[in-house]
Amino acid sequence: MPKTTKLQSKVPWVEVASTNADWDKQSESDLLNMASQIHLIRAFEESVLDMAGQKLINGPAHSSIGQEGGAVASALPLRVEDQINGSHRGHHQFLAKAFNAVAPEGLDLREDLSDELNDVLYRTLSEIAGLKAGYCRGRGGSMHLQWKEIGAMGTNAIVGGAVPFATGFAFNSKKLGTDNVSVTYFGDGATNIGSTLEAMNLAAAWDLPTLFFIENNQYAVSTTADEATGENRLSGRGPGFGIASWRVDGMDPVAVRIATEQAVEHMRAGKGPAVIEALTYRYFHQNGPIPGSAFGYRSKEEEKEWQDRDSMRLVEEHLLRRGILDEDGVKSLRKNAKAIMATVVEKILEDDPDGKPGSKRIRPELWPDVEFINVGIRGEIDAVKDEDCKELTDFAESELVETKFLDAVASTMHRRMEEDETIYVMGEDVHKLNGGSRGATKGLPEAFPGRIIGTPISEAAFTGLGGGAALDGRTYPVVELMYADFIWVAADQIFNQIGKARHMFGGEHAMSMLMRIKIGTRTGYGSQHSMDPAGILATNPGWRIIAPSTPHDYIGLLNAAMKLDDPVAVLEHDADLYRSTGLAPKDDRDFCLPVGKAALRREGNDVTVISYLSMVSQSVTAAEQSGVDADVIDLRWLDKASIDWELIEKSIKKTNRILIAEQANAGTSYGGWLADEIQRRYFDWLDAPVMRVHGSESSPSISKILEAAALADVDDVAKALVELRDM
Repeated sequence: MPKTTKLQSKVPWVEVASTNADWDKQSESDLLNMASQIHLIRAFEESVLDMAGQKLINGPAHSSIGQEGGAVASALPLRVEDQINGSHRGHHQFLAKAFNAVAPEGLDLREDLSDELNDVLYRTLSEIAGLKAGYCRGRGGSMHLQWKEIGAMGTNAIVGGAVPFATGFAFNSKKLGTDNVSVTYFGDGATNIGSTLEAMNLAAAWDLPTLFFIENNQYAVSTTADEATGENRLSGRGPGFGIASWRVDGMDPVAVRIATEQAVEHMRAGKGPAVIEALTYRYFHQNGPIPGSAFGYRSKEEEKEWQDRDSMRLVEEHLLRRGILDEDGVKSLRKNAKAIMATVVEKILEDDPDGKPGSKRIRPELWPDVEFINVGIRGEIDAVKDEDCKELTDFAESELVETKFLDAVASTMHRRMEEDETIYVMGEDVHKLNGGSRGATKGLPEAFPGRIIGTPISEAAFTGLGGGAALDGRTYPVVELMYADFIWVAADQIFNQIGKARHMFGGEHAMSMLMRIKIGTRTGYGSQHSMDPAGILATNPGWRIIAPSTPHDYIGLLNAAMKLDDPVAVLEHDADLYRSTGLAPKDDRDFCLPVGKAALRREGNDVTVISYLSMVSQSVTAAEQSGVDADVIDLRWLDKASIDWELIEKSIKKTNRILIAEQANAGTSYGGWLADEIQRRYFDWLDAPVMRVHGSESSPSISKILEAAALADVDDVAKALVELRDM
């Protein structure tokens, strides 16, 4: 018989329930504050549903009715400096955080609300309605509420999408020596999503003060937790990662408050993250004012059972039991909350002169200007000063030295970290192997202990952590993806979260971070390690993209990129560039290259070649070999906001022929959108169709012969140059 030993969790996993004694410990003002906040959020949500029923809310209205008590109670132990984010169902959490920030002494609906509290209600409802007075100036709406200044860092429409960002807030708080915590609210559905589980693991591994607050409202749309997982006690996710966990009745505000106080104390003491599972219930369907029973996935009896346990009623019962309020006083809370919200709604709506009698419309003057549509996708470039920019020709010959491309990578980051102690580099194996997998961080771990951080193999987690750190803004994260293909593993964080964050939340807050991406072509690593992500990144909003082709350009482009308020992707060709050398300043690691300025690498009159990265030198070689007199333009900046149209136009008007050369395979080609833009801008100047050289439809294979066949090279460019010249 084998010997069996029962294993124990290394961390506590407990269930917390309140007693009357716990309720009696709550001060009168605390109970009145809880009751007032719950009533006000309930009335707010009812106003949202009423407007949605009149088609005055564009898009879904995910009501939190039924879940208010847990949100209110969980926010009470938090400071303004503590940060939260949440899911698509996040009005109640946002409002609770805002109420505590502007009224730290608490609310009492028997008294008039302050102007600040009325403004919170008005601006929140305005945001949900898509109006310019909203916290995100109408861009976020119901699912993207953010008031960064009071620690409400943004709710999120992607289930589980916001969770890694919360670890970024906690990372910053820990690295900067504070005892502040972050709280990320999400539902039962998100507990089965990779980004959530990756974030839990990373927070546990790094002891980040992150509270994973699970609002288990029993249903992910219509699917129950029992259907979705084998362990429906969702707080059980925590011990599996070594995270202390609490399970609590989410309809009992005092129990939730006790659990949150314990979890926050645990985190402030430096003991790492925590999990709270609050069992709660949404009274209506996934969105809108119709109960779930109308759709057949739950019964009216079940709904009544939960409604009989309403947190609002529970608080009122204890107010009555303790003689703090009488029946009339309890009723006044509801009455006053409704009256307050009626006044707020009245500021937003007016009678619709073109509608049916009694119908309403949004006051026209409250809508944002349509010219605001693209403002704030990226930040300004003012931080990169002309006087700081130097091309290679601006240096004296004696100042230049033959430099390895990889040495430029490591030495430039060394200089930036030397100048800015808020920079942290993170990625897989960057802290070991004498500079990571290729030597790009060589010497940095020794020079900057604790700031070159090796991560688990969990791209969604550490990329999202970087995004959260960037949104918070107190550190500058540098995230390395070992291979470009891994952007798909972290795609939600890269595209839906980081790329959209600035614009989605109003266009005013910086998102400064760097994402270094290695492109593994010609390394024999095959189909899943060889993609060029330029086309994918350029056709998604928010990112700036630099593509340095020489050591000098790497230094200047990286320095410029790190002065910007934007997320910047740095594309680095492995075999074709890491092993190359070129002239670069011997000592200067502080100069910049101007944002949005390409370089003319060769001058000619027959054809204009536009390229980037290693295909630039191959295009120059192809022009020499083919005898075609070609302009060769090195784009250097690839994002749509930074294309040097001035240089491109000048060259097109001279040659009247365009060839775009890249290694990328046809399906994700960068040249596809660029060719379209060129023909629309310069059709009258073109004497031939825009021609493109790119890789095959297939990804590169392991076989050396097939790999070479799948990628564009000098011969492909030379052939295309001759064909285009002779058209």
